[in-house]
Amino acid sequence: VHEILVDRWNKSNTPLHCLAHSFNPRYYSLSWLNEASNRQPPHQDNEISKERKNCLKRIFPNNKEFRAVQVEYAKFSGCLESFTDSDSMSDRGKIDPKHWWLLYGSSTPLLQKLALKLLGQPSSSSCAERNWSTYSFVHSIKRNKMTPQRAEDLVFVHTNLRLLSSRSPTFKEGGSKMWDVGGDHHDSFEDVGVLEVANLSLDEPDIEAVIFTDDGLENEENENIEVE
Repeated sequence: VHEILVDRWNKSNTPLHCLAHSFNPRYYSLSWLNEASNRQPPHQDNEISKERKNCLKRIFPNNKEFRAVQVEYAKFSGCLESFTDSDSMSDRGKIDPKHWWLLYGSSTPLLQKLALKLLGQPSSSSCAERNWSTYSFVHSIKRNKMTPQRAEDLVFVHTNLRLLSSRSPTFKEGGSKMWDVGGDHHDSFEDVGVLEVANLSLDEPDIEAVIFTDDGLENEENENIEVE
């Protein structure tokens, strides 16, 4: 059980998670710190500080910009200069983090822009759902004798090939534009299986109106639909 807990913690303990934790003003407020005796602000945590630095170095490869954003973070975390305002300090634990940065982050433009972009990411299960959809293509009713490790490897390869191909300008226009949906049978959808309309709507907006049923491919507006 302990190993499972540690693995789950490490999975969510990435440099980007540490950066988001460091940018949340709530974790610097006295109201949050006083809730438990072992709590400390992110800039005093060695592990979080190390991962935050690694992440900032990757985002700002230019040494001049990296030093500038480091100075801005020092002002924010230490409540220096413009962050000494009483309203700024009291609102850290009271209002939404994005609203706080919009109100009080103008003196640190690099940090404000990055914090709004990072803290504005919604929590979503779409990545997990997409992974299971890929797994359903690999391990289906007709193809179910492979070992779990082989199926996992094929899903890994499929997902990464899809990510690499999506960077190509021909991904949405060329002959491979339906590859991630229908695989090698993208011209007919035969033996592909039942697809979720939600999955298609993310990457293929042209076929959002298509309804997939057990009887085949239907369209409310036109029965004779052509899928390229």
